Amino acid sequence: MSRFMELDPTKAKTYQARERLSLVSAASGGKAYRHGMSMGEFFLGLPNVLKAKDLLEVAAAIALAKKNGRPVVAMFGGHVVKCGCVPFLLDLAKDGFITHFASNGAAAIHDTELALCGHTSEDVAAQIEDGSFGMAADTADVLNHAASRARLRKEGFGEALGALLAEKRAPYDRLCLSVQAARLNIPYTVHVALGTDIVHQHPSAVGADIGDASLRDFRIFAASVSRLEGGVILNLGSAVIMPEVFLKALSLARNLKFSVKNFTAVNMDMIQHYRPRMNVVTRPVQNSGRGYAITGHHEIMIPLLGAAVREFEAGTLHLPRDEVRRGED
Repeated sequence: MSRFMELDPTKAKTYQARERLSLVSAASGGKAYRHGMSMGEFFLGLPNVLKAKDLLEVAAAIALAKKNGRPVVAMFGGHVVKCGCVPFLLDLAKDGFITHFASNGAAAIHDTELALCGHTSEDVAAQIEDGSFGMAADTADVLNHAASRARLRKEGFGEALGALLAEKRAPYDRLCLSVQAARLNIPYTVHVALGTDIVHQHPSAVGADIGDASLRDFRIFAASVSRLEGGVILNLGSAVIMPEVFLKALSLARNLKFSVKNFTAVNMDMIQHYRPRMNVVTRPVQNSGRGYAITGHHEIMIPLLGAAVREFEAGTLHLPRDEVRRGED
């Protein structure tokens, strides 16, 4: 016999599992893929739980925002551009599912190099050894010229960049967010932190021009945020810059007495970081609206989101009934 005291469970209260409120039901299970399934059938076959459910709810919110004429603002970092997701973003924007692009400086650099060269993303590990990392003069000349042009003409940074690349007849402009945004007549704003981008290493960089252009883009971005009621804000792969910019833009809009509530806030990234979680998903919608954090690789998740949005618009996809209490993973 043990010399230590034991708890006696004979007087513990019990219940019947059949009478308990549960987080998962038999109806929550998925339907295995079969050859010949449509995309709508594939999405309806996903398990009706956790992030599969969240992905469909986000897609439904985007489709509803378009239907109601509300904004869908897509913020993103450089990795989204260089991993091949530009065609999916442009496709959604072309049909009104995205009404504003906003990125950090790295994304604008990759976007510009794709437009001019058809390739981007240097080998940092190899080039940092001899100091050649980031020293592409043609890239720097375009970005820094765009900043100077923006200051001179009182344009936004992204606006000036798109106009400049269009004038240069960039050979791959079909892949260029700044050029295509201008053609679609939607804003593409570029939000720069001085010293973070390779173009700042070059003598053509003028801090006053970059700061002026980026500040104007902040105010253009804030105007879009001021109309976000009933819309969607997406943060795709920006861990610091865009969540910080969004929070300040939201505060400014609310300070100016714009009603910016009841919107859907989404962070999609390979890793969930503190700032996107707090500044996009949590704080802005703490009293109204809804926040989602979905983890996965951009080159998989963004195409899936785009496909789901299309299925909702076509009416071939609908949200399954919420038969169980929503849980957290």
